[in-house]
Amino acid sequence: MGHDPKKVLSATKVVPATPQQIFDLLADPAQHATIDGSGSVRKAQSGAPARLSLGARFGMDMKIGVPYKITNEVVEFDEPKQIAWRHFGGHIWRYILEPVDGGTRVTEQFDWNKSKSPIVLKLSGTFDKNQKSMEATLERLAAHFGG
Repeated sequence: MGHDPKKVLSATKVVPATPQQIFDLLADPAQHATIDGSGSVRKAQSGAPARLSLGARFGMDMKIGVPYKITNEVVEFDEPKQIAWRHFGGHIWRYILEPVDGGTRVTEQFDWNKSKSPIVLKLSGTFDKNQKSMEATLERLAAHFGG
């Protein structure tokens, strides 16, 4: 199964911090609720690692209408350039960090190439919601670092 770039949503923003500072925040599941722009991430579950690594699994308490729990697995880990995780649905949340003048260009991606339920994603309006959520997350990330 090939990789279709049309099945990747992206949002990009320059954040006034180094790639390492941003990577350190992303690699700490306890910090994810701080920057979440969707309003659905509540907190890391007890037992989540203090720092993520390739293959690490971490549970998150979530809420979209009703509370639920989700377990993610880190599937990409190239410090301090790229980190990504996926859950049982198969889609991947990815962050790409590139140093630029004034900080780091952060690209957040929702990659649904390996999604197990693309029709459900489409019918539920997930793509529009995720695009807005990623933009809000990057705003929160920049604000976290004083931008």
